[in-house]
Amino acid sequence: MSDAASEIAKLRAALAAAQARAQAAESDLAQTRAVVSCSEAMIKELKLEIAKLRRDKYGVSSERSARLLDQLELQLEELEAAATEDALAAEQAALDAQTTVTSFTRRKPSRKPFPEHLPRERVVVEAPTQCTCCGSDRIVKMGEDVTDTLEVVPRQWKVIQTVREKFTCRSCEKISQPPAPFHTIPRGWAGPSLIAMVAFEKFGQHQPLNRQAERFAREGVDISLSTLADLIGHAAVALAPIHELIAQHVLSAGRLHGDDTTVPLLARGGTKTARLWTYVREDRPFDGGAPPAALFYFSRDREMTHPNKHLTNWHGILQSDAYSGYNDLYRPDRKPGPVSSALCWSHARRKFFELADIAGNVRKGKPAHDISPIALEAVQRIDAIFDIERDINGLNTEDRHAVRQTLSRPLVEALHGWFIEQRARMSKHNPVAKAIKYMIEKQGRWDAFTTFLDDGRICLTNNAAERALRGVALGRKSWLFAGSERGGDRAAFMYTLIITAKMNDIDPQAWLADVLKRLPDMPVSRVHEMLPWNWKTAAQNVKAA
Repeated sequence: MSDAASEIAKLRAALAAAQARAQAAESDLAQTRAVVSCSEAMIKELKLEIAKLRRDKYGVSSERSARLLDQLELQLEELEAAATEDALAAEQAALDAQTTVTSFTRRKPSRKPFPEHLPRERVVVEAPTQCTCCGSDRIVKMGEDVTDTLEVVPRQWKVIQTVREKFTCRSCEKISQPPAPFHTIPRGWAGPSLIAMVAFEKFGQHQPLNRQAERFAREGVDISLSTLADLIGHAAVALAPIHELIAQHVLSAGRLHGDDTTVPLLARGGTKTARLWTYVREDRPFDGGAPPAALFYFSRDREMTHPNKHLTNWHGILQSDAYSGYNDLYRPDRKPGPVSSALCWSHARRKFFELADIAGNVRKGKPAHDISPIALEAVQRIDAIFDIERDINGLNTEDRHAVRQTLSRPLVEALHGWFIEQRARMSKHNPVAKAIKYMIEKQGRWDAFTTFLDDGRICLTNNAAERALRGVALGRKSWLFAGSERGGDRAAFMYTLIITAKMNDIDPQAWLADVLKRLPDMPVSRVHEMLPWNWKTAAQNVKAA
């Protein structure tokens, strides 16, 4: 018995030693990664400085030169943020391993009334002292006319000084002082509202950090580009728990909207086309009760491996376009289960609408009558189905299913028969035939289009995902490209937070500021209180009280 106990003790000691070595190795790896990231950021900063000095010396002001500087600044921005993330990871790994870390023209809209919460500044015009008609001074005030003018005060910066007074005891001579407050970032030089503003301006308003730095300087506050990038890195680390909870919420849904859009990625010799993917949980159309949320991912290409990776442990109904990259998800033997496909009728309708768009043909210089009557009839038939969907939006699943069986199914079956009849009369090269083929000729395609008839949860379109990506499409012209793959991942991270906040009808910047302020000293068991829908409910309760 003693020999067995001795052997168990030896094995436990060996296991503890192996775990210590593994922690030390992880700490060394994290520290090395941080050093490499910091070195890359330093090299890029020096290259940017050299390029600026050359431009100042030789006076090169071509568009290509200016664009090159923009590229260098964006690369520096991404590398600085990545360096901050790696440095924080190295510090945490060192704490876990108990080791030390080295530093490193249109109709004018009607004007809405001004919001009641805005402060009012009363400016009284000097009153007359005598009658403007007869000159008598016997005048009495009988009322007043007020003209409201909306004005803006430039942004005000301030420094908050947190004072912790020290007290000494006359009895024991010991010093008493309140503990230092928790800060969003180490040493707390930037407040949560500033960090939230910088992050939201970059990812929500598509303002690169170099433009923000220039604007801040004009306002009298000089903050370098690298310092702002450092704030983004800190924000990404601090907000990671919230992002994880949103991801869990999205992937716990039984039905998701999926879509992707192009994102220019800076690469050697120019840019390459990368992808930003989104998966949206939107249960409000069938009164599901769960709050809406969006989850974003970034990838360098559009291979099918990415949807497989994103949805590895998820199965349910995926609403999307007919992109073949999702096909692997639909395999019957897939683990943990096959994904059911529900295709988007907006994509199908768009193919017919382009052939029946009278206004579009006129804009292109074509005769207004030069449209396809078959495509026009297809649009009208599909629109009749859409009209039914508008009326049942927001009803529960049972009511939606009942209405679809009574009203939508006859229209869908008639449309399918009409498609087959028209397709038999056309050449396969006819554009309308190609639009019809998109819906009915591939195996299982028509089943995926009509699955909404049997499930009240399914929407007729994938517009929820397209709305989530709209901000990205609008912002591409502003931020030009992602500076690196790490930058693309970080953009997807922040889009998840900002778009989810917008879907829940809250101000993303105000929410981010409050999260960054309260999260550092909040127990892990209460972090879910800061999710956008919970935060909104709490704010409404406080306002009502």
